[in-house]
Amino acid sequence: MSDGAVLHVKGRVLVGPEEVRDELWVVGGRVSYDRPAGAGDVRTVEGWALPGLVDAHCHVGLGAHGPVDAATAEKQALTDREAGTLLIRDAGSPSDTRWVDDREDLPKIIRAGRHIARTRRYIRNFAWEIEPEDLVAYVAQEARRGDGWVKLVGDWIDRDLGDLSACWPREAVEAAIAEAHRLGARVTAHCFAESSLRDLVEAGIDCIEHATGLTDDLIPLFAERGVAIVPTLVNIATFPQLAAGGDSKFPRWSAHMRRLHERRYDTVRGAYDAGIPVFVGTDAGGSLAHGLVADEVAELVTAGIPAVDAVSAASWGARAWLGRPGLEEGAPADLVVYEDDPRTDVRVLAAPRRVVLNGLVID
Repeated sequence: MSDGAVLHVKGRVLVGPEEVRDELWVVGGRVSYDRPAGAGDVRTVEGWALPGLVDAHCHVGLGAHGPVDAATAEKQALTDREAGTLLIRDAGSPSDTRWVDDREDLPKIIRAGRHIARTRRYIRNFAWEIEPEDLVAYVAQEARRGDGWVKLVGDWIDRDLGDLSACWPREAVEAAIAEAHRLGARVTAHCFAESSLRDLVEAGIDCIEHATGLTDDLIPLFAERGVAIVPTLVNIATFPQLAAGGDSKFPRWSAHMRRLHERRYDTVRGAYDAGIPVFVGTDAGGSLAHGLVADEVAELVTAGIPAVDAVSAASWGARAWLGRPGLEEGAPADLVVYEDDPRTDVRVLAAPRRVVLNGLVID
């Protein structure tokens, strides 16, 4: 579209789970529900329109061995865009991706700074690796560098124990989370196991990534405190392969990973049934491919979450949680158009008909 061109989206515009309009207009890159007067150059797109999808756990600028160059990060972001992901919560990256903000053709990113992990208790070259006495200072540093989020590594394998265990003492996370909140940032944590969850939630954490260790006794605590989870089920699918690789050296860890995998769907459905907010995240980056947002929505449905709520976890609900607009009047025109209604069949999300970012149709 040329400068000054108007985009007309017609068919069914899914403003919310139940709010559907027949059309919208894009003028100057923003959403309008009023036909512009004297519109000349008009391009029409037809279908079912949804706010640009959200991947709430994604890593742009991260590869299997740590930070990647800008060209690789660009490919990652473009892959997500082609899948309809137009808003990313980057849940930890060692790369500086601020240059993405200057690109109108790349997804918008909400950054959590760099992961903060315990020394030698995470993947090499991914995180700041520190001891508990330095946690508050590093959380403050990443709160200032990020976009309102900080990412902790809550648990990881303890090689002496031979299994997953919590990385931080209770008093350290209490002080660190309090400091993040003082600075206006929310805190999330990578957690596979059960052992770190109670301390983190009672310390005031805002979100838990993966949450495979969420048990029946902890679910009421999460629900009471309003702590969200981002299950990353497409990543949890790799647990059996990871476990097989550790059978000889860490059999206790391998057995634990298999148990977490086996009950993954029950864990997510139990959380949803209790009213815990559940959002879509793929954990793309590192060793996992980008562009899997539709697969993750489908996994939530497999876990027993109704289709409309699974779609919301990657669109209306996720955007509200992250404080970003959907298809409201005057909002940036970030939307995806599909052949059919994704609320009826989430598999539709895997085949966008058109992607519109900042009002521009991506052809």
